[in-house]
Amino acid sequence: MTAVTENKGGVFFVYGYGGTGKTFIWKTLSSALRSKGQIVLNVASSGIASLLLTGGRTAHSRFHIPLNLNEDSICSMKPNTDDADLLKQTALIIWDEAPMVHKHGFEALDRTLKDILNAYGDSNSKLPFGGKVIVFGGDFRQILPVVQNGSRQDIVNASLSSSYLWSQCKVLTLTKNMRLTMGNGSSDVERTKLFAKWLLDVGEGNVGGCNDGDVLIDIPDDLVISNSSDPLSDLIDFLLSMFPGAEKEYLSSDTICESEHLHANFDHNLYSPDVLNGLKLSGLPNHKLQPKVGVPVMLLRNIDQRNGLCNGTRLQIISLGDRVIEAEIISGSNIGTRAFITRIPLTPSDKKIPFKFQRKQFPIVVCFAMTINKSQGQSLSKVGLFLKDPVFMHGQLYVALSRVKSRDGLKLLILDKDGQLTNKTSNVVYKEVFSNL
Repeated sequence: MTAVTENKGGVFFVYGYGGTGKTFIWKTLSSALRSKGQIVLNVASSGIASLLLTGGRTAHSRFHIPLNLNEDSICSMKPNTDDADLLKQTALIIWDEAPMVHKHGFEALDRTLKDILNAYGDSNSKLPFGGKVIVFGGDFRQILPVVQNGSRQDIVNASLSSSYLWSQCKVLTLTKNMRLTMGNGSSDVERTKLFAKWLLDVGEGNVGGCNDGDVLIDIPDDLVISNSSDPLSDLIDFLLSMFPGAEKEYLSSDTICESEHLHANFDHNLYSPDVLNGLKLSGLPNHKLQPKVGVPVMLLRNIDQRNGLCNGTRLQIISLGDRVIEAEIISGSNIGTRAFITRIPLTPSDKKIPFKFQRKQFPIVVCFAMTINKSQGQSLSKVGLFLKDPVFMHGQLYVALSRVKSRDGLKLLILDKDGQLTNKTSNVVYKEVFSNL
């Protein structure tokens, strides 16, 4: 608050694990400044996390950060536009779940704000982020930026703590778990303390002794399911039996983007509709969707963030029309809200595809479960974690285990390389990412 009042800029990082009150701080700061008529921009690295913030949006949407980043990237905003005018008048920027984003995203915003505010003649424009007060938040125990085919060093180097901006960041650490007050008695509080301590040890690589990198750890017996002879078949059969009725088939329309036809060496005859239809890419719905009424699905794009429809939102299908799907939100802060979803044009950002194509399809995927990465930022009463294969990234196991508020809401189903039940699994922690905190 002092930094905002003095108008001299400032970069802060509020570091704390789940339950330490980061969201409460964001809401308090926003309310205090907005009550004085000042502008606060609340953003988060994921759509799900942005729903917890008042007026929240994803950082990429708010600041027009490019999807494909490099060390020279800038945001697609220019001076004397509505977005630039808004940033000029902004008193505070809050960015939650910051460690998920590649450092080039923050550096792109830094360059853009300096350029915009310099154009307006702001005397602080040479300061970090153009002299704006910005507060980052998150937990470096969680998942770091995804670097395709990246090594351990590549991933660590991509994190915010490896950016030239980090030396300008003042780190404020939250240590008290505020969720402990939710217990009904001293025994509940003590049990929650022990569970929280175990989670932190997983996140920091201290379970089973000090370890670094990929280490096999034991999971407590009471958290492990151990009474199924064929767990995968049992799980699939159970889920399918819950949804009676016929499937409805929806096919996409796939076309090569017009920009590709401008390339002299591009032969569009090589990529027939059948070839395009067969492409299955991360973040893109399949050519053929076969949902049922009652089936849970997950959105793959930000459609209407203000009303809770963003990438990662879970919904339950109410009805299936020829051109529209009616569904009800079952996660986040807009539970119970009904929405109508239509086909929209989608272009994958996967760099492994040597050309650009567009798929017109409903932006959903059937969601009996979700990936660990997609679950980050969500708080759930019950979690069943199925580890057919071990985790392979820093923070994945910690994120999966820490989605619940109590030990009673967590169960794990772990298979070894032979498909047999076990209570051992991998935990990946890159301890060097903590060195600058």
